[in-house]
Amino acid sequence: MKLYTTARAPNPRRVEMFIAEKGIAGIECVQIDIGADEHKSAAYRAKNPLARVPALELADGRVLCETRAICSWLEGAHPETNLMGEGYDERAFIEMADRRVELHLLLGIANCVRHTHPGLAKLEQPQFAEFGAVQGERMRETARWLDQTLATQAYVAGARFTIADITAFCALEFGRGLMKFRPGAEGMPHLQAWRDRMADRPSASAGLK
Repeated sequence: MKLYTTARAPNPRRVEMFIAEKGIAGIECVQIDIGADEHKSAAYRAKNPLARVPALELADGRVLCETRAICSWLEGAHPETNLMGEGYDERAFIEMADRRVELHLLLGIANCVRHTHPGLAKLEQPQFAEFGAVQGERMRETARWLDQTLATQAYVAGARFTIADITAFCALEFGRGLMKFRPGAEGMPHLQAWRDRMADRPSASAGLK
């Protein structure tokens, strides 16, 4: 199998961290240089017509796209270590937590960066700076909610590490690099402490190169 990815981008990093946490071997990582528009090439569009990363090419030649779908497939193919829930009840609550941080934390950070950072102007044309700034503030509303959540539980979805922690960590690291967002410096000590614990996990380095 091949994983088409790009270094440091949050969604490909989510998949690579998921793979690392599960200890899955034998997946070749193929780097796609989005700065050079490799994701828009005819060869890559033949695999993913929407020209996005990541994409997982399965052994039978089919290509699975979208981060959550890829992780769901990997979870089914490699049930241990479980990261998405045992049984319908736990799965639903983990998915709720994961979707919350994906839609309201990660997406807010991504929109802020894409519309305000000059280095991403090539990828986001036109940029709308005012929209980006508003997204940065709304992301902080979610971060403050998450800070309070983590004051009462060890992980984003509850008592154990799950895919929701992967999504939230990759979101914060993206914001840390391009927004200079530091939760602790903005009055969110529980979120900062959680981020620092996540950064100590071996999987935290996945997707950086």
